[in-house]
Amino acid sequence: MNLERIDDFRWRVPRTGQMRVDGIVYASQKMLAHPDQAPQQVANVACLPGIVGHSLAMPDFHWGYGFPIGGVAAFDLNEGIISPGGVGYDINCGCRLLTTTMTSEEVTPVLEDLVKTLFNNIPTGVGKSGSVKLGQKDLKKVLRQGAKWAVDNGMGRPDDLPHIEDHGGLADADPDELSPRALERGRPQLGTLGSGNHFIEVGRVEAIFDQAAARAFGLFENQVTIMIHSGSRGLGYQVCDDFLKKIGQHVAKTGLELPDRQLACAPVKSNLGQRYLRAMRAAANYAYANRQVLAHLTREVFQKVFGRSAEDLGLDLLYDVCHNIAKIETHEVAGESRPLCVHRKGATRAFGPGHLDLPDFCRAVGQPVLIPGDMGRASFVLAGTEGAMAETFGSTCHGAGRLMSRTQAKKSVRGRDLYAEMKKRGVIVMATGKATMAEEVPEAYKDVSEVVEVVAGAGISKKVARLRPMGVIKG
Repeated sequence: MNLERIDDFRWRVPRTGQMRVDGIVYASQKMLAHPDQAPQQVANVACLPGIVGHSLAMPDFHWGYGFPIGGVAAFDLNEGIISPGGVGYDINCGCRLLTTTMTSEEVTPVLEDLVKTLFNNIPTGVGKSGSVKLGQKDLKKVLRQGAKWAVDNGMGRPDDLPHIEDHGGLADADPDELSPRALERGRPQLGTLGSGNHFIEVGRVEAIFDQAAARAFGLFENQVTIMIHSGSRGLGYQVCDDFLKKIGQHVAKTGLELPDRQLACAPVKSNLGQRYLRAMRAAANYAYANRQVLAHLTREVFQKVFGRSAEDLGLDLLYDVCHNIAKIETHEVAGESRPLCVHRKGATRAFGPGHLDLPDFCRAVGQPVLIPGDMGRASFVLAGTEGAMAETFGSTCHGAGRLMSRTQAKKSVRGRDLYAEMKKRGVIVMATGKATMAEEVPEAYKDVSEVVEVVAGAGISKKVARLRPMGVIKG
């Protein structure tokens, strides 16, 4: 596909054929040298009814189901659609970052013991069950209340909730829209990390780029942090699978012409569209509660290893963000404020300074944005900007973005001792098996620093801090 260069950080996918709007890809020229079908998917999304502005791809883009990973698109509520392919299978896969008052010098002597204790006390891997036992009644409370349910049940602090996107719970979630199979899959998995690219990472603040934002976020150089990356587990996957079938049948009946059947969608205002939104919100609330329980377990491990309370260690929640979600938000389009259905698939909300949906601690500097990298390089804390509000519906990148498929990654590392390689880099890693390590090898991903330079250069985020990994557990 031919892309038209706008500037050093933006490329236009020109409107042709059935496209209703142009596409915009945020990328450096170097990134575009790697072949990927994502720009074609940007063009496909631009064909969907009711799309406004542009069909967008963040610089961590790569091919995904329906929408590209890194895809952002907003739709009018009267003429527009909702698409499970624009949210993804792992509904509300996301990140949260805990800060501490400790420095790396305090943690390094016990790092191996800390990583081992995290791995032994936090369930990781495919299909793992957690320590939280849920009956049907409690599961439905989780699906309605999100992180608040965990806090109310002793797994967290009330002051965690303002530091979570949506205060840790989306309204109008309806557990009754979930299939028996989705509920069955969710019941044993609350408080589990999962597999693939999900992780808990102990890191240190290697560099501060914006002192005012860092102070607002409670970050300082050489500070130890903990990043948690997980989602809605099998429950979210099942919700997506169930509604893809229902919405696919709807498309077949109505005869809606789509450039890709994976873009199956329903009008936002339709009964089916509203049913998916209510089910998706319930799955998103499960993910919020899951990360809340994981943070609680992490705090318990730190207390055990250091023999001090979580409060004494300064284990505070900086923020928790969604990466896969669709939300009804108000944005300005052509000078007019309009409610829109904003899809972010492998993208992060990045509301700018002054936005009324932001909590007091960060309203003056913009929303904290958490960008995990690979386990061998770096992660970043960014802040939302007015630029993001003006051109990306308050959105930015969500991570490094894959360069290799999992199969390619496994082939590329045959015969290598990845654990030893990571230890040589100064990172202690524990995982459920060699396959996970192989799939997540650093070179399977784009360099997150290059991704961040694009969003910062384009003005849709600003750099606040760079984090360097010290220890990681993976499923």
